[in-house]
Amino acid sequence: MAKDASFDIVSQVELPEVDNAINQALKEITNRFDLKSSNTTIERKDKDITIQTADEFTLKQVLDILELRLSKRNVPLRAFAYGRIESSLGGRVKQVITARIGIDQDQAKKITKLVKDSKLKLSAQIQGDTVRVSGKSRDDLQTIMQLIRDADFDFHTQFVNYRG
Repeated sequence: MAKDASFDIVSQVELPEVDNAINQALKEITNRFDLKSSNTTIERKDKDITIQTADEFTLKQVLDILELRLSKRNVPLRAFAYGRIESSLGGRVKQVITARIGIDQDQAKKITKLVKDSKLKLSAQIQGDTVRVSGKSRDDLQTIMQLIRDADFDFHTQFVNYRG
């Protein structure tokens, strides 16, 4: 009897790479003439990145720098949820960016619906914050991986634990 092949779909962010990107962004901000006097801070606590700066225009520039540094370190920007811009003390502004780690139930249901709608002989099971896709044909698994990559989800997906 043939053994089923499977893989897991997860949403992970390498937090050490996020820290490195933040450090690079801060270094660039302190060296740039137009941002030196903005007194900008970028801090990460667990999954939250907090940016505090002088005004909204400067915040947009800081976000551009941070996103560039994140993308150069292969950290997917789709893995982040941007909070609203809040006014802080002294006319400053603050924004919290949260790393979305793990796939929540609604996202997992979208993935399982995509697998079922594909009409391939595969099964998708929600296991906590991951989705396991299994089936007898490796080719079907490769096909569903490509379908998931091509699907325009508003969250980041990765494939791990491939067992053929």
